[in-house]
Amino acid sequence: MSAPRTTARPLVALFTAGYLAPYLLPTTVGRLDSGLALSATQAGAVGSALLLSSAAAGFVLASRVERVGARTLARAGLGLAALGYGGAALTTAVPAVVAGAVVGGFGSGTATTVAAAGIAARRDPHRASTLGLLGVCALAGAVYLVVPRLGPGHGLPLAAIALTALAVWPLTGRLPAGTAAAPRARRDDGGLPHRRPGLVLAGAVLCWSLAQNALWGVSGRIGLTQAHLSETAVGAVLAAALGAGLLGVAGAGVLGARLGRAVPVGAGTAAIAGCVAVSACATGPVSFAGGEIVWNALYPVVLSHLIGLAASLDPRGRWAVLVGSASSLGTAAGPLTGSVLSAQAGFPVMGLVLGAVLLVAAVPMTAVALRADGRPLPSGAVRRRGRPLLAEPGAGAPGRPVVEIEVDGPAVPVRRAYGTAGSGTR
Repeated sequence: MSAPRTTARPLVALFTAGYLAPYLLPTTVGRLDSGLALSATQAGAVGSALLLSSAAAGFVLASRVERVGARTLARAGLGLAALGYGGAALTTAVPAVVAGAVVGGFGSGTATTVAAAGIAARRDPHRASTLGLLGVCALAGAVYLVVPRLGPGHGLPLAAIALTALAVWPLTGRLPAGTAAAPRARRDDGGLPHRRPGLVLAGAVLCWSLAQNALWGVSGRIGLTQAHLSETAVGAVLAAALGAGLLGVAGAGVLGARLGRAVPVGAGTAAIAGCVAVSACATGPVSFAGGEIVWNALYPVVLSHLIGLAASLDPRGRWAVLVGSASSLGTAAGPLTGSVLSAQAGFPVMGLVLGAVLLVAAVPMTAVALRADGRPLPSGAVRRRGRPLLAEPGAGAPGRPVVEIEVDGPAVPVRRAYGTAGSGTR
């Protein structure tokens, strides 16, 4: 998908609309539990079904964005999100709520797919992803502050997601329609580049996402039952945590690629593992709020670098979409995993298990990041006919040595670079 600068705003808006459902998971699952005739485990299963549907959209549509057209897919996704979440918000019949959540989840996943593919094709995917995270943190934080004051019921967070989809719809007119593949796309038809690191990254990100969303899905219940907070106080803590996420996004934007990707990904994930354990073991407001706030400040820093890392593996955005879908798959399994673990072993043991999973996942993610950091591109981009084909955050480091190639005539200096479109270099 081509990525002219004019598409930055709709891509960021789509990113926000697509990611809002996972960010509102604690209040959505908690209100399904209290507002409908569902147990905590059943409510977690509904949340998992929603996010599983979102992940399925990414796997199905990863290679179809260019052919179908970003505008068409974005409008279809936003329409499904508005229809599904809006319908689920207006009924109390459990089968209808589940069906609406699944339809809405597929819509959210479609919007996220278009956004991920477009962001990966931009000259600075890290900056675009941080703007998207900034938007979703701000919006979700506002919802957490407002919803408890509007009364009980499962429909309010679902209605917020539906209304966001409708608000983003007008911006899709600036997205490209389906057109013939661009020259870069034709050069990439040989298949996905960097298959091994891409698969390793996708598998590790799945576990990374699962562990965090297992806790995120039950954070509301930890605050209510173990930290002894009211629903309004829990909402305020989660809003403050997402406010800290805004600071984390700003920090990620300032940090950029100055430290490469390996340090933020590896050290950041290790710190998140500690926060997860603290939050799950919290028995009072201070420890609960501290764990949640520091965790959510670190999360977007690591996530933005993971998005940039996936984008660097394929300029057409396919690895960005597939890794994002793997993340959604882990997110989908999170609520049910958290509900089952907490019910069987209690919140503290659950936190220790999830922290260990995060530490294990950090190893392969850091290895892929180290390998990518060692594959710089010359002058920030590979160019053809004066137009950039691929630019990575932090590009501009010295490239490979200049070598002489003998041809019929004078020697021609050629700079070899890793990671160019269609090179197949791993």
